[in-house]
Amino acid sequence: MFLKFAYPELFFIFIPILLLALAYRLVLYRAPRYMFPLAATLGASGVLKSTRYKHILMGLRLLALSGLLLMIARPQWIDEQSFINVKGVDIVLAIDVSGSMQLFDDMHDRRSRIQVAKQEAINFIEKRTNDPISVVIFARDALSRSPLTLDKKFLKDIVGSLELGVIDPNGTFLGTGLATAVSRLKNSAAKSKIVILLTDGAPTVPEKVDPETAIELAKQFDVKVYTIGIGNQQGGFIEHPFFGIQRAGADLNVALLQKIAQETKGRFFVANNPRDMRTIYDTIDQLERTEHKTDMFHNYYEAFLSFIWAVLLLFGIELLLRFFVWRGV
Repeated sequence: MFLKFAYPELFFIFIPILLLALAYRLVLYRAPRYMFPLAATLGASGVLKSTRYKHILMGLRLLALSGLLLMIARPQWIDEQSFINVKGVDIVLAIDVSGSMQLFDDMHDRRSRIQVAKQEAINFIEKRTNDPISVVIFARDALSRSPLTLDKKFLKDIVGSLELGVIDPNGTFLGTGLATAVSRLKNSAAKSKIVILLTDGAPTVPEKVDPETAIELAKQFDVKVYTIGIGNQQGGFIEHPFFGIQRAGADLNVALLQKIAQETKGRFFVANNPRDMRTIYDTIDQLERTEHKTDMFHNYYEAFLSFIWAVLLLFGIELLLRFFVWRGV
């Protein structure tokens, strides 16, 4: 087992702060000096201790603060010796966050399309325990929200926090979103590389990368694309504050989604309601399983408790020395 940190980038913030505080303490700080008539008598009696003990106490405090810094960066033990079955699949979830994703499709389940998409994506992530997954969102632009990672809690947090309006919702840059998803997989060495492209609208033109170019990129890097079209040709529903439930049209380009799936050796699905969405993700989950045994580690164990006990021990030793052993310091 060895140690890693989930958020090592925090070291670039906190280590300079810690070093500046240490430099201030050692170079610039001047402790107040008090003059008492009985100082010589107290010194002779042994109540006043040598100032060299101050450095020991400061060192203990510095170690404890360093331990707190390490805890903030989320330490994790990694089991590098375990042999496990992995699926050999790298997956990118490309999710449409355009404005029409606020519509709903089932009068008996009025969750919006984005709410359903998020929930079913989280359910899918939970099933793919040993598969690296990335998250890409697109509307009138495309944005990668996560690299390929095995940290399922992080992925579920990312998907759960998705909201319309993170990027401009007034458009659907489908080709750009697909190209961004493919770029996450271009250096992958996995047996199978897939993109699950979920959208409820037709592409907005012109866009940065047109769908035809994105298809060619997917074929070049041997990426299979599963396309999911949400809704149908009649559109969905929206609850108007004055007029109640209204039908809202949204053009679903079925022909394009079928073409993307066909040319990349994937499959096309239509989700007319939340039940369909769950069935589709379950189907993809069953289709994409190519198990093999590997000695690559994939098991993480939180090391927080180990560090908190070490920090408490250091603080305890400092307090013991300061108030009971070297009281005169």
